[in-house]
Amino acid sequence: MKILLDDISIRNALYPFTATRSVVDVRIGILTIREKWELIYPDFIVLSEMQDDNVIKEAIKIPANIIPSKKLINRILDTGNITPPPDVIAIDHPWQIFELNSDEIKSDFELITKGKVSNSLSKSNNAISPENIFIEEGAIIEHCILNASKGFIYVGKNVEVMEGSMLRGPIALCEGSVVKMGTKIYGATTIGPNCTVGGEIKNSILLGYSNKAHDGYLGDSVIGEWCNLGAGTSNSNLKNTAGAVSIWDKASDKYILAGMKCGLLMGDYTRAAINTSFNTGTVTGVCCNIFGESVPPKYIPAFSLGNEKYKLEKALTDIDKWKKLKGKSITEKEIKILTDLFNSKN
Repeated sequence: MKILLDDISIRNALYPFTATRSVVDVRIGILTIREKWELIYPDFIVLSEMQDDNVIKEAIKIPANIIPSKKLINRILDTGNITPPPDVIAIDHPWQIFELNSDEIKSDFELITKGKVSNSLSKSNNAISPENIFIEEGAIIEHCILNASKGFIYVGKNVEVMEGSMLRGPIALCEGSVVKMGTKIYGATTIGPNCTVGGEIKNSILLGYSNKAHDGYLGDSVIGEWCNLGAGTSNSNLKNTAGAVSIWDKASDKYILAGMKCGLLMGDYTRAAINTSFNTGTVTGVCCNIFGESVPPKYIPAFSLGNEKYKLEKALTDIDKWKKLKGKSITEKEIKILTDLFNSKN
């Protein structure tokens, strides 16, 4: 029986990360939601990608923001629904990506390492609870401290962790990522594929191909793909009053409460100048170039260029230049997505 993942009805609620991708392509834990489904129950389809109405009618439809598990899928197949709710884990708001990240690193770690043997960790490192550390082929780690006593540490293929770095799990370093010298990473943090990170990071997710390569603090935050945080950039994740944090919500077009801690929620292709200071609960849209003498506003619309608006052609050219730094080029699919977004109210 096919399961249909409805990734359309929830899309605005997970802005800015779903402005440029399906809900199922959001990374939480080690894997994206799509990758979790592929490993647990690959007989699924995604609503926004379907053309055949007959297939859609025959499938069991559930929201795409639900995190799959074997227990949940068995219930869906047996009963055709997802109740009762205690076992249903869903991302209803973008800040829940970092709030749920610890549990998802644990679940994904157990899922993808089952039956596999970790590569050995060099003796130059200091490992605490090494049984909770898994290292994939090609990873390079020397003269570092890895503390997995509070959570798993997953090091993906061809990851490089430079000397002097300190990692405290749960942490996921995905394929091809680089951790620069002396970096401090606290759980629960996911560094997505081909990211470069440095400085201090805590309870944050970089979805992929993004850089926070220098000193500065990133905490309780989610950074999209192809983003860059300039040297010295930091965010606040707790108000000076210790009060509840409010963030701009696209679905309701107003500020809503996001709990006691929330840092920076940055859409894809966005870049911040050196020494940028982001306020608590800042949301940036897609393809922003953030610079200026003052603290940026708590909501920065898509295609912002300082205090002006990007011209589409320049925005696409700048993205292509940034992608070339990692050996990639902007694709026709990306151009269409960004053009449609530029021409909408985004």
